[in-house]
Amino acid sequence: MTGAPLTLPEELLLLGLDPVRGRPLTSPKYLHYGLAGAALADLEAAGRITVERGDRITVTNPLPLDNAIWDGALAALPAPAKGGKGVKAHRWVHGAGRSLHELCLRVLEKRGALRRETHRALGLFPYERFPVGPVDLTGPARARFTAAVEAGLPGWRDRLLAAHVAACDLDAKLLPGAAGRPHRRALRGLAKECWTSRAVHHAVQQDKSAAGG
Repeated sequence: MTGAPLTLPEELLLLGLDPVRGRPLTSPKYLHYGLAGAALADLEAAGRITVERGDRITVTNPLPLDNAIWDGALAALPAPAKGGKGVKAHRWVHGAGRSLHELCLRVLEKRGALRRETHRALGLFPYERFPVGPVDLTGPARARFTAAVEAGLPGWRDRLLAAHVAACDLDAKLLPGAAGRPHRRALRGLAKECWTSRAVHHAVQQDKSAAGG
């Protein structure tokens, strides 16, 4: 399990958690949406889904992929139906993000990449943190991400990961300060090019508008 390649949601989650404190570096909800969007990107690459009419997801192949995260995401999508319109991407991202977050956490725990710590606020209210576990996959993930950004994101997977980083507002944490500003600008533009990251951005903006209202 530890040696299997990381899925896009796993890599995004490793980037989205403080390695020492185990807290999300962005809003937990935004990170949930990002993980859901990243799962959709992986499912599209695996030939299991397609998007039609701009933002409606259709399952084209419901067969499982023998991967807990991908199969969990696939099972959460509406079954293919003849003449069906599919589900709007940003609505699915909004609804499925939390369960996919927990699924990613469990998978990364099994890898040894994260450890689950339970704490109590005021000695009463339980909450969880997920610092780096005995198998450090976070350090290499961060190094790969930084190197890819500095190289101009040459690979399609690098571009997908970067697009979802920006869509869930992680870019400012991973690429801070004036030195990171040109990279953040590039990532924000990239987030609008991919339909899965656009769905994440849409869900995030809906939350921000609701909070502002």
